[in-house]
Amino acid sequence: MAKVSMVEREKKRERLVRQYAAKRAKLRAVADDRELPMEERFKARLKLAKLPRNSSPTRLHNRCQLTGRPHAYYRKLKVSRIALRDLGSTGQIPGLVKSSW
Repeated sequence: MAKVSMVEREKKRERLVRQYAAKRAKLRAVADDRELPMEERFKARLKLAKLPRNSSPTRLHNRCQLTGRPHAYYRKLKVSRIALRDLGSTGQIPGLVKSSW
């Protein structure tokens, strides 16, 4: 089980990403537009840099919905490999059979 503080920090990051997504997209469009003057693009880059760091989508990290584990995460199921194995062993996931030989 992951620390509660880490899971809450990740939730805060998700909230900030959603909150600043539109503003970030506008500034990025201005900064990447080669038709605009260099000064205007530079000002957009400075404003982009002033936004909170945690509002950047690259700072998000996928975590298991059940345990909060950040590694070995299956995107399709939104759980870690350990949680997947536990759910599969108890028959919670249809079609998943634990192998044995």
